[in-house]
Amino acid sequence: MAVDIFIKSFNRVYYLDRAIYSVKQNLTGDYKIIVLDDGTPKKYLDKIKEKYPEIEIKTSKNYKNKIMSIEENIISGKDIDGFSIPTDLWYNAVKNGSEYCIVTEDDVWFGSHINIDETVARCKELKINLLKLGWLGNVEDDKYFDISEISKDIENIVPKKMFLGSKALMDLFFYNKYKFFTIGYKLGFFDNYTKRKYWGLNSILMGLWKREYWLEVWKDAKGKVDEKQQLRNAAAYYNKNKRNANFAARLKNEAMRTTFQSSATNSYHKYGYLFDVNYCNHLLNEAWYDGKFDITQNFPKDFEIEYLESFFDEKIDVKEFRKWVSHFKEQYRNLGCDVE
Repeated sequence: MAVDIFIKSFNRVYYLDRAIYSVKQNLTGDYKIIVLDDGTPKKYLDKIKEKYPEIEIKTSKNYKNKIMSIEENIISGKDIDGFSIPTDLWYNAVKNGSEYCIVTEDDVWFGSHINIDETVARCKELKINLLKLGWLGNVEDDKYFDISEISKDIENIVPKKMFLGSKALMDLFFYNKYKFFTIGYKLGFFDNYTKRKYWGLNSILMGLWKREYWLEVWKDAKGKVDEKQQLRNAAAYYNKNKRNANFAARLKNEAMRTTFQSSATNSYHKYGYLFDVNYCNHLLNEAWYDGKFDITQNFPKDFEIEYLESFFDEKIDVKEFRKWVSHFKEQYRNLGCDVE
């Protein structure tokens, strides 16, 4: 059975095209690309389908409303509702998909080769539930794990001294119910970095997942991305399977990359600068639609910032855009990520 590659997308067709292109350039083996779209205007999706007729595109329940919201934003500047997330679309797609699948987003792409058949075979053999294909160059958190080679290109990630328990107990921990985390902090059991190690069990953008585990992590998402809920679910599931030393693993060398120069809507990364993400995406989408935008520019690295700026008009203040990008990068740089 082909391995499903799910690409969640929303109104950044210039990145979506690059994401699909990167799969076709760098992945070999039996796979199928399924785009899970939440509001990319139809003319863009039609062109994507024309360019890649073999892919499948599924749209969310709110697809038409999101398109109308995008159109209204271009006309009046009214904010797009970026907080209504089609988790039901994602969940049902994975539930009805392949035993192992890749779940990624439109602004993430493959920068190096993977034989998907061989990789999935190793995951099955080694009983890996999550294989990280990228981790944003963050090695600062490696101190929280015992890491060792388990195959020529894979190493396992075993958390050190991780607080674990049932879902109810982990609920107290992550949401600080009844001051559970606060009391543990004062007693010296937890510190400001305790919760970071749980990200070793999760990957929002760059994971090859065993279907059962992804479904458990995203269980009860109900239209929003709740990272605490995800980590709670991941920790409780891992607690039941912690004897599996290869539960979570990663490639020795990262195969996936993402951008720190773009956002889907103004709902995220709102820093107070005079820069409209939605209008920026509109200009870049239109340039792509008109055949003027080269998705391979600077590949496999991100687009050069000057290249993106070459499509801006007088409504975008380049200085404000650069401040916005700098702030975006700094947030992730402070977490130990390689943002360049």
